[in-house]
Order: sequence, then structure tokens, then C-alpha cells
Amino acid sequence: MPYAAITYRVKPGHEDEIAAVFADFQRVDTPDYTAEDGGSAGRLLGTGVFVKDDVLVRVIHYEGDFAAIGRHMAAQRGVHVLEERLAPYLAEERDTTTAEGFAAYFRDAVMRPIAQLTVDTHPARR
Repeated sequence: MPYAAITYRVKPGHEDEIAAVFADFQRVDTPDYTAEDGGSAGRLLGTGVFVKDDVLVRVIHYEGDFAAIGRHMAAQRGVHVLEERLAPYLAEERDTTTAEGFAAYFRDAVMRPIAQLTVDTHPARR
């Protein structure tokens, strides 16, 4: 079950305000997400959000097609509320008001995975 990390460049010195924005986050209506054809594409297993200085990172634990997560999140009201509240603290403006704009930012902000290790891949389990 892979992980993905999404980056946000934020204005330093606002860690507490950013933490308050995420503390009020309205979770998605369902962890299950669909493909463009309406079939099952996967499931969100968990997220974590971290901030330090001018970098905010959202780590997503999921199974299935990662590309479909952006579409799923773009359709969530809570995500748009969070984006509005987060906007004053972003170092660079971005347009996430439309589903297409959100999906494009989501896709472009994904960090390159270097390693993903789990207990299932531990040598002692073989």
C-alpha cells in the first residue's frame, strides 16, 4: 500500500495558523474513490500533514490508482474550504477553485518517491 507526498510552499512564521486550518478540516465523504468510468479506483487509508518553516507536506497512504485521488479530492467540499482558508498562508498563489485546477495542482505538487518500506517488504518476513 503506497504513500504519496504533496508539497505546499507556505509563508514562514505561520505554523500555528496553518495547524488551526488543518485542525478544522472536514474529512472526505468516503475513503473509497472511483475511476473516470465510475468503477472502483482505490481507497484512502490515511493522511498526515507536517509543516516546518516554509514547507508543508501532506502524506497520503492509499491503495489503488493515485491519479484518481486528485479527482476525488477535488469533488470534496471540505477540501475547497481548506484551500480557501489556507490561501493567505501560501507563498505562491494557485487556482484550486475548479476541479481541473485542483487536480492539476495535486498532480504537479506530488513529490518523487525515493523509498517506501513496509513491514510486508521487510526481509525478516520472507
